[in-house]
Amino acid sequence: MAKDEKQVTWGGRFSDRPNLLMQVFGESVSFDKRLAPYDLQGSMGHASMLAHVGLLTDDEFSEIKSGIAELVEEIKSPEFSWKLELEDVHMNLEQALLAKTGAAAKLHTGRSRNDQVATDMRLFFKDACIQLSEKLELAMKAILGLAQKYATLPIPGYTHLQRAQPVTVGHHLLAHLEALGRDHERLSKVADHANVCPLGSGAIAGSTLPLDREFTAKALGFVDREGNPRITANGMDAVADRDVFLEFAMACVNCSLHLSRLAEDVILWNSSEFGYIQLPDTFTTGSSLMPQKKNPDSFELIRGKTGRIVGNLQNLCVAIKGLPLTYNRDLQEDKPPVFDSLDQLSMCLSVLAGSLEDSSFNEERCRKAASDPLLLATDLADYLVEKGVPFRTAHHLIGELVALAEVQRISLPELEQDEAIKICPELGIEWREVFDLNRAFAKREKPGMPGPNQIESRIQHWEKLLLF
Repeated sequence: MAKDEKQVTWGGRFSDRPNLLMQVFGESVSFDKRLAPYDLQGSMGHASMLAHVGLLTDDEFSEIKSGIAELVEEIKSPEFSWKLELEDVHMNLEQALLAKTGAAAKLHTGRSRNDQVATDMRLFFKDACIQLSEKLELAMKAILGLAQKYATLPIPGYTHLQRAQPVTVGHHLLAHLEALGRDHERLSKVADHANVCPLGSGAIAGSTLPLDREFTAKALGFVDREGNPRITANGMDAVADRDVFLEFAMACVNCSLHLSRLAEDVILWNSSEFGYIQLPDTFTTGSSLMPQKKNPDSFELIRGKTGRIVGNLQNLCVAIKGLPLTYNRDLQEDKPPVFDSLDQLSMCLSVLAGSLEDSSFNEERCRKAASDPLLLATDLADYLVEKGVPFRTAHHLIGELVALAEVQRISLPELEQDEAIKICPELGIEWREVFDLNRAFAKREKPGMPGPNQIESRIQHWEKLLLF
């Protein structure tokens, strides 16, 4: 490039162009070109406002509008030319628009790339939350489908990865569904926090021009439920604020952590030692050495990608933590982490839905595991409580019975009546009825418990929300 060619963005101040290495080091168009649709949307809203306040003539606005409409289609093509020397998505699109109409030279009137990119990202986050919410709903529907099918199939519930008390597949899966439901709410809140327009803030202090920020906000859809415009209150905060980035990244972390815990359950259930669930061939892989293997790679990758998504949040926190107000070039690095979190979580949700839709539970294996009498040891303590025995005393007495059964290498209800009564006279003669799973679930018909009616109620709740 000739030495006398100026950098189109800010070349008036400089006599030399940036070093090529600096251009490569400083460019962001390789990743922020993803913002092109939002940037054009923002430019259209800004142009509408400039025309509204008389800073663009009708003809100029018409030319800009037509040019933007053409670019909206052109950027969809892989043939569209993105130029590194123009630094970012904003200048690439501005120059492309200038090639269509000289009126585009007025488009940057009253705005800075600072409030421009802040607007682009808020539009991006609103859209990203919708995308993830839709993927999340599909994953939730897949979980709910299994919960419906196996609502009353008993399995052991675990604490410390040891058998604890009996639950059902429906109850267990609904637990994961509750967590994902909170993720859906979080995404809604992130979208709401993103729904505030920073355009018109300029670099830090706005403009002396007669801008109409409320008009721009309405044009771009930054409005409340009554249609009133929502705009940022402080220009410095508007361009420096990265709260929505952090909130979005954290929402992705929360969701990925929930997916990872679900994946861990499925991986355990799928193991030969558990054998509770059968995964589809389409979302599992084999071994290059061992021909018998069928590995739950889809769930292992969901678990693995969680670390990557958590890392993206850490990346953002470190980038932001020491910055003075307002904009600093460090903030160019705020986009790749949130783009990546969106992409990875979106893929994880799709894979989860696909994996679970064709999965099935081994009912015989589940029932056999759930028939372990020790799962109802707590129920036996509750039985004593109903007879007036203090719970701590009951807990101790049942513990003695369990220890005796272990010494004799028999199950708890196989203890001789005389031996059992000797340790705990309050048992009476009907204590073995406690070891009936149907009784156990029937007595758990309070909110949050795995009683059949409670499970059916929550299934209906989620069916209504997910519009089955």
